[in-house]
Amino acid sequence: MDLDGFVVGTYELAGEFPLKDAARVLAAEQTTGTWTEVRTAPKSFEERLAGRVVDVDSKSGTARVAFPLEIFEPENIPGLLSILAGNFFGLGSLTRARWVDVEFPRAFAKRFKGPRFGIEGVRKLVGTATDRRPHCGTIVKPKVGLDPRGTARVAKEAALGGLDFIKDDETLTDQSFCPFEDRLRHVMDALAEAKSETGQTTLYAVNVTADQRTMLERAERAIEMGANCIMMDVLTAGFHGLQALRDDASVKVPIHVHRAMHGAMTRSKDFGISMGVICKLTRLLGGDQLHTGSASGKMERPADLPVLLGALRDPWHGLNSIFPVSSGGMHPASAEREHAAFGDDFVLQAGGGVHGHPDGTLAGARALRQAVDAVAKGVPLAKHAKKHAELQKALDKWGHETYSYESFKS
Repeated sequence: MDLDGFVVGTYELAGEFPLKDAARVLAAEQTTGTWTEVRTAPKSFEERLAGRVVDVDSKSGTARVAFPLEIFEPENIPGLLSILAGNFFGLGSLTRARWVDVEFPRAFAKRFKGPRFGIEGVRKLVGTATDRRPHCGTIVKPKVGLDPRGTARVAKEAALGGLDFIKDDETLTDQSFCPFEDRLRHVMDALAEAKSETGQTTLYAVNVTADQRTMLERAERAIEMGANCIMMDVLTAGFHGLQALRDDASVKVPIHVHRAMHGAMTRSKDFGISMGVICKLTRLLGGDQLHTGSASGKMERPADLPVLLGALRDPWHGLNSIFPVSSGGMHPASAEREHAAFGDDFVLQAGGGVHGHPDGTLAGARALRQAVDAVAKGVPLAKHAKKHAELQKALDKWGHETYSYESFKS
């Protein structure tokens, strides 16, 4: 079957019907069919617009279903999701329903701009185009509670320590204790001071997440104020929100994409949407960096991490790549395991693993940078730490992962 004229979804299905019949029901439910024969259907529509089962794999319980391009409104992402991930999740006959992959023909993908910068563009901004080490970054901690000046102090110490990237946490937007514009102004001033000392550019992803109108206003205002990166939560603000940011000609900085709420969709083995689908949609719509999960740390560790990395970094319809971000309980001692899983093109991002260093944020940032430099050169952390006191203290504190209820500090 020639699939050039179709968007193809891959689904894991199980329930009352055999797999092939379950796939047929899904294809009908999401396109031209309903539960009974109706008299309103034009004679020709079924051939043109009906979903079609491409193939089924009984061993894995997966089915591929093709949806004709004609059924999709151009560039309407909410409409696309209604077709590929609509009513079928609620069908009573299904005991398992997961959307695990999506394939876009070039004719469809070329309608979208993809990442403005991607890995190579971000590297050029930071100054690591010829230095292929992983990037290292942090989240300002505590997640919420610091005022703008306090946020800026933390950011400056992180930048002085050699980090490439600093971001707001996903819960920090424009609250009264840390107003958006005041925070951005103070942080960018602090990063300029740090750059005057180090000569290094550090990106700061200020969180613009809100309803789409407010988010676009914030992003445009942030650019006017000198922001060099913005951040948005793609699942809470919506894929169409990411698309709107990328399509806005004034947003000429990288878009850092957080996946807050993803576990509600990705974690269940019986119902939901895989992280691989989220990766592809984020790349199609223009995210430059995306949290993907990690090989260690406090979060669930995706068994399909290589698949996710391929979705972000492999050549795909001529679109720029996405910089994968490993986060969630990261610290300098995580560098070896994360580098083994990700290679050089990823961002090792540590929040508590920087600010919780025994000697504070500056030392924690230095330790993370030392760890990244070591793994990029193939030097064992333990050996590198003998000549770098900050890294040694980090290894002494976090050399073994210990995540428990008691370990969480407010």
